[in-house]
Amino acid sequence: MSAPSSDPNLEDFLRHGGRLAAARRAFPDAPTPWLDLSTGINPRPWKGARATAVSLTRLPDPDEITALEAAAAGAFGVSPDRVAAVPGAEAALRALPRLLGARSVAIAAPTYGGHAEAWRLAGAKVQCVAPRDLAAAASEAVVVVNPNNPNGARHEDLAAGDRWLIVDESFVETAPELSVAARAGGRLIVLRSFGKFYGLAGVRLGFVIAEPGLAARIGAQFGDWPVSAEAIAAGRAAYADHAWREATAARLTKEAARLDALLAASGFEIVGGTSLFRLAATPDAAGRFTALARRGVLTRPFSDQPTWLRFGLPKSKDWPRLQSALEGSCR
Repeated sequence: MSAPSSDPNLEDFLRHGGRLAAARRAFPDAPTPWLDLSTGINPRPWKGARATAVSLTRLPDPDEITALEAAAAGAFGVSPDRVAAVPGAEAALRALPRLLGARSVAIAAPTYGGHAEAWRLAGAKVQCVAPRDLAAAASEAVVVVNPNNPNGARHEDLAAGDRWLIVDESFVETAPELSVAARAGGRLIVLRSFGKFYGLAGVRLGFVIAEPGLAARIGAQFGDWPVSAEAIAAGRAAYADHAWREATAARLTKEAARLDALLAASGFEIVGGTSLFRLAATPDAAGRFTALARRGVLTRPFSDQPTWLRFGLPKSKDWPRLQSALEGSCR
């Protein structure tokens, strides 16, 4: 495996994970297939019912959307009239700034950059502040990711008060005790993601939980067919599979501990994460990112935290490869 004469530019990898096409361009000599650990997606997805051939040839029936929202509501512990299905939590967080009309927002930081970007695009004043400073921040809306991405920080005792409070619970299946979905209503809005915990990010399915009138308004933003036949089939069946959810949560906890041990043995300091991803620090994070990428392992670097790398969990067969790559990246 030949090495390029200079380190590739990391700019393509700082926005978000999953940039495999960019990785192939930047590291053309890396062994394939790539081991993509740059996202926090369950590497062992739910494998139940999927869309039928017939359902893929027609538009989804509104009753099917209603049934999907009811299945999700049962899993979230809320009434179905408070749930709106959307094509991924990302789509919801992009729509909310325009829909709510708030002109200023305070975002608990550091966190997923899509929230700040969405509010800026809507013309709002954006403050990214430490969680302890949220209460003092003058804003019409507050955004909290709980548990947080990328450091796994946990926020307790969240309450909306007289401001909009948007709680992004995209990773809350890893810490269900943190969920405030059951209290959604008034000025409290909760976002949920299907694809991360269930390992099916490509079906693009998420939910907004809010008071019924607002939930209906949000749903209307996406029309009569907000999600695909694949999303409907997977969501309805997976949310009803309680045994899989419990077994998966236990397995992810064990695998996260195993990943921590591998990272620590190769010189990383574990600084946070959830059971779907681990956040590690090293003085030469850019160098380690490049060394791992040259071995076909893609991780997630951060522009504002140059000592951080985030690692997702590998598939069962890929643990030896990851260990070898980590050991090689130390040299």
